Amino acid sequence: MNTLLFAGQGAQAVGMGRDLAEAYPECKEFYTKANEILGYDLARICWEGPESELVKSNHCQPAIFITSAVCWQALRRERKALAIQSTAGLSLGEWTALWLAEAVSFEGTLRILEARGRFIQEACEEREGAMLSVIGLEPEKLKAVAADAGVEIANYNSPEQTVLSGARAGIQTAEKLAKEAGAKRAILLNVAGAYHSTLMASAARRLEAFIHDVPIRPPCLPVVSNVTGQPHGTPEDIRRQMVLQVTSPVQWIACVQGLKKQGVTRYIECGPGRVLSGLVKRIHPEAELCNVQDGPSLAKTIAILPA
Repeated sequence: MNTLLFAGQGAQAVGMGRDLAEAYPECKEFYTKANEILGYDLARICWEGPESELVKSNHCQPAIFITSAVCWQALRRERKALAIQSTAGLSLGEWTALWLAEAVSFEGTLRILEARGRFIQEACEEREGAMLSVIGLEPEKLKAVAADAGVEIANYNSPEQTVLSGARAGIQTAEKLAKEAGAKRAILLNVAGAYHSTLMASAARRLEAFIHDVPIRPPCLPVVSNVTGQPHGTPEDIRRQMVLQVTSPVQWIACVQGLKKQGVTRYIECGPGRVLSGLVKRIHPEAELCNVQDGPSLAKTIAILPA
């Protein structure tokens, strides 16, 4: 069984998607449509930067969505008969997965992610936050560290890696406590704020209001929720969980374990970077991993997949 994976914020890189857009007219059309919908040149920001513009959340989130969609379109062009049984994404990538499953339209997803990115950026500016990646510390010890530092767990990325989120002072305390507790590494992340924590509550409220009237349909294939690690249900369930996702920890381990139980044997990551492939390797090591982020990776992947 094949499942598609879609990356979240942080995977962006200046130049992403350009060679596929130049190789496939239908891929270039995605960027053209995005420019028309958003009213600015998102393609130029993706392809030329500057990086200072690309990393802004209201640019970055729709940019990663469009590039991920382009990577999927290029793969589908080369392997029309490829069967996809399920899909998942990390954070904003979950919206890409919902688009793939036809739960949300292309325009709807693009507008949601521009707004979501803007709301998150505003929340970051309201309160100074930070995030810490902790490697090699047992979950129970890490929960104690988080409680003592007054921060929260934001991402259960893999058995070895968990991310904490919260006020900057609390994260600095957590860094010290995690190392004292025996963590192999504790790394401050280069992010604008405390994603997937209660510091994002204002962004969640604004997103809830924004998506209230956006049409959401039942997905045509299973889309795994970051909040529950289980496939999404009704459109109202989707709406509710996608708001909760902004302030809730990403249950990526549970997502991959759930896909494994469903019988997934191959993961295809579509979009910039290979972060999700690296995490899956640590959770489901026997699975086959492929990715499409540019021309060379597309060629490598289609050589693996049946014609």
